[in-house]
Amino acid sequence: MEFHSIVGRFACQVHWGDCDPAGIIFYPTYFRWVDAASWALFETAGYGPQWMKREHIAMPLVSAQCEFLAPAVQGDRCEVRSRIARFGGKSFTVEHDIVRSDGTPLAKAQETRVWGRYVGGLGTPLKGETIPEEVKARFRAPSPSR
Repeated sequence: MEFHSIVGRFACQVHWGDCDPAGIIFYPTYFRWVDAASWALFETAGYGPQWMKREHIAMPLVSAQCEFLAPAVQGDRCEVRSRIARFGGKSFTVEHDIVRSDGTPLAKAQETRVWGRYVGGLGTPLKGETIPEEVKARFRAPSPSR
């Protein structure tokens, strides 16, 4: 069942070091942006790195994929639009649309992450936990007014 999520917006720009010898974006750049966009989305909902550390929570990545739609070049300003597509029991899926500032879709990405807790504090084994309803509620988009 699809989850109706808030949408996070993460601004980015293609720099010289993000490009391959042909002068177009090198594919790992999208994965770096998508990871940063996921963390920014969670921070927007109140679950930033400091909260995660304090609560011994982590959200390790278990799957990532990206479909490349159009090339980006040095200087392009882009935006990653991220949303929670699905909440499962202990895992969730984040979908990302990467769009150039002129509206051109550049890529679509998807990550599956696990909601986990360090059993004995940071640095100890991580165990998947049921995603609390409070967490899901913070990502739920408001219902449209009628």
